[in-house]
Amino acid sequence: MPPKKRNYSECDHPSKNSNSKKLKLSISDNKNILDDVKSCENLTEIPNSTENNNASSTLSSVQLPVSEKLLLIEQELCQKLQTISFPSSVAYVYNPIIYAFEVHAMYVQTYCNGPKKILFLGMNPGPWGMSQTGVPFGEISMVRDWLKLHGFIGKPPREQPDRKVTGFDCKRSEISGKRLWGLFKEMCGSPQNLFKDSYIHNYCPIALMDHKGRNITPAELKGEEQKLIHELCDQALSKIIQLLGVKIIVGIGRFAEKRAQTVVNANNLSVQVLWITHPSPRSVGNQNWDQKTKQRLHDLGLAEYFSN
Repeated sequence: MPPKKRNYSECDHPSKNSNSKKLKLSISDNKNILDDVKSCENLTEIPNSTENNNASSTLSSVQLPVSEKLLLIEQELCQKLQTISFPSSVAYVYNPIIYAFEVHAMYVQTYCNGPKKILFLGMNPGPWGMSQTGVPFGEISMVRDWLKLHGFIGKPPREQPDRKVTGFDCKRSEISGKRLWGLFKEMCGSPQNLFKDSYIHNYCPIALMDHKGRNITPAELKGEEQKLIHELCDQALSKIIQLLGVKIIVGIGRFAEKRAQTVVNANNLSVQVLWITHPSPRSVGNQNWDQKTKQRLHDLGLAEYFSN
């Protein structure tokens, strides 16, 4: 028998009369959705363009800041992702763009308000980073103390007992985020120097976990579910590349590099795709990641963009 699937758009609440459990994550339930973009909430079909220097024609015709257009693309992606029925092995789905929308929107509005030559692309939220703060690789202290972002963090509709969302009260530190933001803090001095030419974004906005709380990456999914995630996230990435006028994508890890190259090739975009090693301590040979990555950025000719 095929494995039982969970519908991401259905609620997982215990029932006295049933042992069945399902997942729900509804954007309509999010109380923090930007009031500024309500007039454009029907903007769901944004055509791709083969011209990398121009944003999609539909978004360009709407008089909104770049940050608001980016938030619209992300909102559209979240709406589509919640239609996916995941296998029963995926017991928990966290979408910090929904329950941590206040801080996520603050990140976008503060640091992505114009064109970006370089896009650093991560894979998806980690349990102690973006899942807690709404910021990619969002280790608590770096988000609060260096990026100067803080705000209300809600809850996913269903939490894994060992991976609860406590927002800025979280006592765990995401090593990947500490390493990544720490490197840029060392090289750039201020966030303004980092974000002048670049931006950090995740390919997929949702975190997936099994019953024990083990992270399930998009790369580990199989069959139709993986195909759908790739299709939807590829479409959104293409729109973001064009919206920001990106010239260079740096995949943080090989998975992100591969997805970026696929999107660039499929849409005939004039974008160079590079990569750096993922800062996870679980990556093989990842000792002294910061020094190795700093040298890698020099070798790629990118270090000049991150000088203090």
